[in-house]
Amino acid sequence: MKKIFVWSFIAFVCLFCLPKIFSHCQIPCGIYNDEMRFTMMKEHLLTIEKSMKQIIELSEQPDTNANQIVRWVMNKEQHADELAHIVTHYFLSQRIKLVDEKNSTSFKDYLLKVSMLHKMLVYAMKSKQTTDVSNVEKLRSLVQDFHAAYFGK
Repeated sequence: MKKIFVWSFIAFVCLFCLPKIFSHCQIPCGIYNDEMRFTMMKEHLLTIEKSMKQIIELSEQPDTNANQIVRWVMNKEQHADELAHIVTHYFLSQRIKLVDEKNSTSFKDYLLKVSMLHKMLVYAMKSKQTTDVSNVEKLRSLVQDFHAAYFGK
């Protein structure tokens, strides 16, 4: 009887109490909101930029601001990772479809989009490594250019 109770309790905890992941999965359900992803990327960029500025400002007095600096660094890295996650797991894995290399127009469009997404990943990585706001500006420009290429505007 105790074993049944224990296993029931474990099953209940696993099903209802563990944190659930709300990211979009790779099941082809057809439920996508591309504009929302662009809005999320822009929000991540704003957060990364603010984090960089706070790190620079707080670093003027590192002895008294050490804890806050660490928190802003962690925040900056988390948002850079989340932006990279959208780029890889949403756009590269799910939304950018493979095209026939023989169709030169479609293939050029494909290469343009993939190269922009790769550049976004590189600048997201550089944003994690530094407090150089120019990396955020490059990312912002890439997101804007990718938006135009993605929607064909």
